[in-house]
Amino acid sequence: MSSDIKDIKSDVIDLGITDRCCDATTGCEWDGSLRKVRPEPIFTQKVYDATLVNLQALRTITDQHFHPHLGRNARIVRVLDVRCRKFFNPENVNDPCNLKVDPDTVISGGDFVKDGKGNPIKVVGPSGLKDEKLIFADTSECDRKGKGTPVFGTQTVKISGDVLVEIDVLVSDGRRRRNKVTLTSRVPIAPRTNPIVMTNFFELCIPSVFDSAFLPRFAEFCNVNCEARIATNSIMRDITIDPNTGKVHINLIIAICISCEKKVIVPVQLCVLSTGFPVLSPEVSPICNTFPSLFPKQIDEHSDDSDCHRPRTFSEEDEIVSEDIIIDEEFDEFEED
Repeated sequence: MSSDIKDIKSDVIDLGITDRCCDATTGCEWDGSLRKVRPEPIFTQKVYDATLVNLQALRTITDQHFHPHLGRNARIVRVLDVRCRKFFNPENVNDPCNLKVDPDTVISGGDFVKDGKGNPIKVVGPSGLKDEKLIFADTSECDRKGKGTPVFGTQTVKISGDVLVEIDVLVSDGRRRRNKVTLTSRVPIAPRTNPIVMTNFFELCIPSVFDSAFLPRFAEFCNVNCEARIATNSIMRDITIDPNTGKVHINLIIAICISCEKKVIVPVQLCVLSTGFPVLSPEVSPICNTFPSLFPKQIDEHSDDSDCHRPRTFSEEDEIVSEDIIIDEEFDEFEED
């Protein structure tokens, strides 16, 4: 058993696991020499216009049950810290308890392109999901002036799901011994059937829909966070402990903080300065000596180390040499026989 434990410890050391947190590896390295900087063309998406909206909502929670139970005749002496984070179940992305922000936007001065059945056409965005809508508007008037055309939007944000609240408290038990305890609870914010609804307005500028092979696209994404506090900052008024069972109930005020960004995006081709392609250091394997490449090498007129060259036409001398080689090979095979 002891040898097995030593082997496990050595494996952990070999893997470089020294902390609960980690550092990311990008594979991008550059020695600072401008001689290695080269232009590279990329086909990507350009942000034409963007706006950021911050929203907040308050939720009052009364008599929320927390775990663990503190024991008989325990009392809370001091609240040390209150933390809040959104709940997410990785086993079920459609879990109704996941804290979710659902934005819905309507625009005036333009239209979302539809498929004939009333469904807006969505295209793939930088996230790899179909989360961008095509926009169409009559931009001819502003096109003559060399400017963009404004569109106005009304956004409705629906919030539903739960949050996780952790409270660090200093507890005195029946023998007046003090210990630090972390109380936790999953707090419901709003059900999907009755979410918290907030509305805001915005304006965006779109480019010409005629002077381009692609229609402009509308993208929006939101993130949500939460902040919690004891309702009136009073242990006597907001925290109740059952003297017999040690059950804890707390009154809370939870602030839901939302950031939503709306963008008008157009596909473009850019020439960017690059220091080369990322190269990751692979983990050493005792079995395989070589591994396949994940990406092809760049082969163009700017590549100096390319092993692939354009084919050239053969001259008469080349044909003679090739014939001699074939004859020699046949002669060698004859002698071996």
